[in-house]
Amino acid sequence: MSNYPLSYKLSWLPRFLSPSLDGDARDFAPPAAALIAPRPARTVRLAFIGDISAVASRQAPVCDPALKELLGSADLVIGNCESPVVGRARARFGTWIGTHHAMNETFLSEAIAAVGIVPQRLVLSVANNHMLDQGPDGFDETLAALRRLGIGVIGAAADGPVKRIKVQDLSVGFAAFTLWRNADEALFAGRVSTEGDPARWLDGSLADADLMCAVPHWGWEFRHFPQRETMELAGRLVEHGFGLIAGHHAHVVQPVGQVGMVPVAYGLGDFLGTALARQPWPGRIGAIFTVDVSAEEGSRGQVASYRMHPFMRLRDGGRERLMPVDALPGRLRARVEARLARVLGAAEA
Repeated sequence: MSNYPLSYKLSWLPRFLSPSLDGDARDFAPPAAALIAPRPARTVRLAFIGDISAVASRQAPVCDPALKELLGSADLVIGNCESPVVGRARARFGTWIGTHHAMNETFLSEAIAAVGIVPQRLVLSVANNHMLDQGPDGFDETLAALRRLGIGVIGAAADGPVKRIKVQDLSVGFAAFTLWRNADEALFAGRVSTEGDPARWLDGSLADADLMCAVPHWGWEFRHFPQRETMELAGRLVEHGFGLIAGHHAHVVQPVGQVGMVPVAYGLGDFLGTALARQPWPGRIGAIFTVDVSAEEGSRGQVASYRMHPFMRLRDGGRERLMPVDALPGRLRARVEARLARVLGAAEA
C-alpha cells in the first residue's frame, strides 16, 4: 500500500492537467544569487537535475548544445533515478499503462551520453516512490546496472542515511530520502532510505564532510509552490547542519528558498520522461540547478553562488528534445517565461 492520503490521490489528475500556481515568488529567494563576496578563487560546481524516467519515450533525447555545455561544466551532476533500471518489466500491465516505471540500461546510458554527462561524474538517487515498481529484484537489478555504468548511487538504505562523495578535493555528504512510496513499507525497508528526520539518524551520520547536502523526495506533485510542511522540514535539515538542499517529486519547477545562507531548491521538475506519455506544457518545464561551492580555507564547503537554469522538454516523435527557454519558438517562449516569472521571480545575480 502507498502512503498517500486520499485527498492527495483525488487531486492528482486535476493537478497533472493544470499544475497549481497557489503561492507567491516574492516569499522566496531569487533564482540566482551570489552568497560569498568576493567570489572564492577555487570552487567546485554541483549541477542538480530533476527526475529521470523513460515513460515519455524509449529513445535518447536530443539536447541543445548550450544545455550540454552547462552540464559538462559541473564537477558532479546529481539527479533522481525515477524509474527502476531493468532488462524486462515484472509489473507488465502497470508498466504498460504508466503507473509503474521502468527503463532499460541502454536507454539510460544513451540518454546520459546525449546530454553530455560523463557517467563517472553522475550520482543518482534511488530514494523515490517508484523505486520498487518492479519489485525487490528490480531494485537489485537497478543497483547493479548503475554500478556497471559507473554511476554513483545515493539513497540506498544499505549505505546509511548519508553517503560521502569526494568532489575534487571537497567532501560532500549526500542524504537522499523519500517521504513517499508506491508500495508497502516492508518492501522499502532495508532497501530505500525513507527517514527524513535527521534527529533519528545514527550518531555520527552528519560528521566528517565539508558540505552536507540533502536530496529529498518530498512535497505534493504538480504544485509550483512547496507546502508549509515541506518548508518546515527544510528548516529542520538546516538546523542539523545541512548547507544545501535540492529536492524532487513535484514534477514541476518550484522556487528557490533560502534558510539563512542555505539555498533550498524545492523542486526541479522532470529532467527526462514524465508522469504520463502525454502531458500539458507546464509539466514539461524543468530546471538545472548549478551550485558553486567554495574550496578555499575560511569558507570551505559554503555555497558561493547558485543559479536556476530553466529548460523545456519538447516532444520530438518518439523522443524528447531539451531546449533552453530562450531558444523556444516565440509564442511558447512567452507562455513559459510568464509562468517562470510567477514561480521563480527575478534573478539578482
